Amino acid sequence: MFESVTVIGNGRVGSAVAARLEERGVAVRDDGAELILLCVPDTAIRDVARDLVPGPGWITHVSGGTPLAALDPHDQRFGLHPLQTFSRARGPEQLDGAFAAVTAETEEARERGFELARLLGLKPFELADEARPLYHAGAAIASNYLITLHRVASELFRAAGAPPEALVPLMQRTIENGFELTGPIERGDWETVEAHREAIRATRPDLEPLYDILAEATRS
Repeated sequence: MFESVTVIGNGRVGSAVAARLEERGVAVRDDGAELILLCVPDTAIRDVARDLVPGPGWITHVSGGTPLAALDPHDQRFGLHPLQTFSRARGPEQLDGAFAAVTAETEEARERGFELARLLGLKPFELADEARPLYHAGAAIASNYLITLHRVASELFRAAGAPPEALVPLMQRTIENGFELTGPIERGDWETVEAHREAIRATRPDLEPLYDILAEATRS
């Protein structure tokens, strides 16, 4: 187990990770640690790694889509992406029960990555370096685009005179029910689907292409 870690970056992920490490009795140091953990924006990883002199310890980043080559010139490296969305309003409990994608080039690096993930309270799985962009695209759809879907649905609710906050229990229950599909497409009720299109076309025509794409993806 890593007994000392240097966390570079104090954003939403970095602050939660540092707090969890301290909870678990790991020394969080400014330098001289066994592991350097980069919690910086993806665009900064290469520059930060390049500015650090390679030493006997390990280095990792928490980016979902950035390749391990961004950690050059360091050899003892791995990637660990907590598959979770983070908020500054919450603490290290945000890590509990989430999964973590670990990318490594050696068996030792894989073991150290899995070790760190479990230390943080995450459930690790191995991910190939070349698969990271595709994996991260899936994560973005599940998390980022959920916000988009909620915003669009809220706009339609407002236009209809319905309270947008009523959507939250519906979305939560959909997840709790294991994403079991219900509604007009599941029933094959294409008249209702067409009525949706007509209503959107009359009220928010800019949203009709999005509705069509989602309907087709749901149908298939």
